[in-house]
Amino acid sequence: LQGIIQAYKSGITLQGNTTSLGRWDYSGSFFFSISAITTIGYGNLSPSTAVGRIFCIVFALFGIPLNLVLLNEIGQLMLLGVQHCAHRLEEVFHCQKNASFLMKTCALVTGLLLFLLLPPLLFSDKEGWSYEEGFYYSFITLSTIGFGDYVIGMNPDRTYPSWYKNVISLWILFGMAWLALVIKFCINILE
Repeated sequence: LQGIIQAYKSGITLQGNTTSLGRWDYSGSFFFSISAITTIGYGNLSPSTAVGRIFCIVFALFGIPLNLVLLNEIGQLMLLGVQHCAHRLEEVFHCQKNASFLMKTCALVTGLLLFLLLPPLLFSDKEGWSYEEGFYYSFITLSTIGFGDYVIGMNPDRTYPSWYKNVISLWILFGMAWLALVIKFCINILE
């Protein structure tokens, strides 16, 4: 019985035939908050009390709209940065059309590297996933599909650095803003 109580205090809860290894420490709580307000909702960590669930609902009612405003602002800053760089290239090379295309291409490639191609290397190292699994996790997370079949920081056989979940939470915010710009660009092309 003592072992069960200690496991519960450590954040392990029995839910059906599975266990949830998420802990309500600062990093785990921050990661939970990000997954709630971004509507990813992996499903591996959730409030288990009535008060916690009510708080989560209120938090999400205010957090989701605020997050959308934040993502829009981040996206606009990214777009402004690309436009500023394109304008500088236009001044240097006196070629408006090529400079704009070059900057959009650079922004796309940089975003691909930072948000989809390089993170799987970190996930391979910290989680023990293959590169393909890390890439899959990256896309499923940033697109807010969030199946929950892969979630960072949940392997009890691994030790994670204290910064890991916080850095991934920031990666999610900036990556979602970048992916939203890419999707908006694709929509403009299709229209």
